Amino acid sequence: MDTSTQQQGTGRTERVVVVTGAGTGIGRATARAFARQGATVLAVGRRPEPLDGTAAGFPGIRPLVADITAPGAPEEIERTAVDTYGRLDVLVNNAGIAGGGPLGTLGREVIGPLLETNLVAPVLLTQAAVPALEASGGVVVNVTTTVGQRGWPGNSVYPATKSALETLTRCWAVELAPRGVRVVAVAPGAIETPIADHMGLGPERRQALREWQLAHIPLGRIGRPEEVAWAITALAAPDAGYLTGTVLPVDGGALVS
Repeated sequence: MDTSTQQQGTGRTERVVVVTGAGTGIGRATARAFARQGATVLAVGRRPEPLDGTAAGFPGIRPLVADITAPGAPEEIERTAVDTYGRLDVLVNNAGIAGGGPLGTLGREVIGPLLETNLVAPVLLTQAAVPALEASGGVVVNVTTTVGQRGWPGNSVYPATKSALETLTRCWAVELAPRGVRVVAVAPGAIETPIADHMGLGPERRQALREWQLAHIPLGRIGRPEEVAWAITALAAPDAGYLTGTVLPVDGGALVS
């Protein structure tokens, strides 16, 4: 049962939203999009400065510095939301890291962090959040990638973690439906975010990646974080209450080209 309330005289829903990876890119845009709708947002990230930038000018956004892969972090995040605001309505599993390389170059030092950040942490955070989400009739939104539905030569582990997150989306949608919790996913394509910088690519390789991406995007451009944030907030909205298990591509048509 959705127990969301309305702000008196405004028609805006007062919801409590947790967004991980909220310091930059899609996470920052998503936190701000929810705040514009009147939600209270707990913006989670590892570094305080980017989180402060996300919250600047948005009194409804509260930064929370936390490493989602650290022991006890999922429980701390859920506890902070519930203890501070009395509820949790939406969990956005957005935090992720990219990287990897072709077969023959992959070691545990590369594979381990990808699995811990992109797959293990969302499992543990969602698990910790389920009781609060059940109480509010809440929503889990997983952020994956359309690359996980195609192939990315030389970078197999990153999209594999995101494909696994899509499988979890479908499994959890069925598992949690009797408890009144919806689970959906948004799968971005090529979006203008700092993730390529975090992959350690040099200027020439970044340019080559952009050219390869543009060659496969029917709309002929790179997406903006705000366009992905729109999809996340739309799938999490009460009006989308009959959607669960859905994976929505936001990729300029790349997946169907």
